[in-house]
Amino acid sequence: MMKPLSFSPLSQHRTMFACLCLAGAAWTAQPGLAQAQSVTSPAAPALLVTIARAKSESVQQTVSGVGNALAMATVTLHARVDGQLEQLNFQDGDDVKAGQVLARLDSRSFQAQLDQANAQKAKDEAQLVNAQNDLQRYEALIKEEATTQQVLDTQKALVSQLRAVVQADQAQANYAGVQLGYTTIAAPISGRVGARLIDQGNIVHAADAVGLVVINQIDPIAVQFSLPESNVQAIHAAQRSGHKRLKVEVMDRATKELLGTGELVLVNNQIDMASGTIGLKARISNPTRSLWPGQSVNVRLTLSTLDKVVTIPSSAVQRGQDGLFVYVVGAADKVHVQPVTLAQTEGNLSVISKGLNDGDRVVVDGMYRMVEGALVKEASSAAPPAAASSASGVKP
Repeated sequence: MMKPLSFSPLSQHRTMFACLCLAGAAWTAQPGLAQAQSVTSPAAPALLVTIARAKSESVQQTVSGVGNALAMATVTLHARVDGQLEQLNFQDGDDVKAGQVLARLDSRSFQAQLDQANAQKAKDEAQLVNAQNDLQRYEALIKEEATTQQVLDTQKALVSQLRAVVQADQAQANYAGVQLGYTTIAAPISGRVGARLIDQGNIVHAADAVGLVVINQIDPIAVQFSLPESNVQAIHAAQRSGHKRLKVEVMDRATKELLGTGELVLVNNQIDMASGTIGLKARISNPTRSLWPGQSVNVRLTLSTLDKVVTIPSSAVQRGQDGLFVYVVGAADKVHVQPVTLAQTEGNLSVISKGLNDGDRVVVDGMYRMVEGALVKEASSAAPPAAASSASGVKP
């Protein structure tokens, strides 16, 4: 039977020493390995970025604010005489034209008053004609000394009196005609009616506080908005320099969709000291009813047009400790920090007054970990991962 081998502590130490010596000999036999590990790491790869070119173009100089649409004109339709409401010739929410008949009152009593006035006028006109004929006879008799001057003068006075009576009758007939006309109620403006405020068959009075219906003129529609008081001088300068009213554009606050265009019609005559803003009003064409009274909107007022200015996407402009700057991509695809002066920002477009030239390449996306001198590569020119794997012979 074989006995298991056993080692003394001294023999174990000898064995470990021998192994270390062999390992040292093997390392010294391969000097190239130590040199290979001492080589520095390879250069960092290029950063994938999105690049845009600065453009020289004409840009409108604008200021923006927030406002509300409101009816250009609002009319509450009232009856001007007392009577029973016989007809309502509209439906709630109808579009109406100026002069369109919307309601009629019972007109029989007013027609009778007009007829009475006309009859009285006819009676007095007949008396006037008779008096004029008598006057002609008296004028002939006075020449023959067949009547006195007193009779002639009295007849002249009677003719003048009857003429005045006929004129009063005509005025009374005109008044009765006006009252009769008030029984037909027409729209004074074009617009859209709301819900009717009274139903057919009711007795209405000229003194009623509640009218028949409210008409709002919504094409064109008005937009009231405000701007900081710092814009007042620029607005006045723009109004003085141009022969046309300043252009106003109205956008939806949520979708930024253009809802209508028009012109500035009012700059308020004083600044609101509490808010430090100036109130303005624009008239906006609204044929498609995109704007509705009470709607909250964004407003853009065009002051002038800037010709041949350098523009870049707003996302390219960065803010640092020393001010605004952009990352400009040089010929070797290396970036450098370029300070810029911003003249205006409108949406995703920034106007650069100083620091860039037409055609300069700027980084608009992928600026994470970007430093001066970093090597970049445009993301659109980078190969997709799958295509890159196939080209290198690596299978997924």
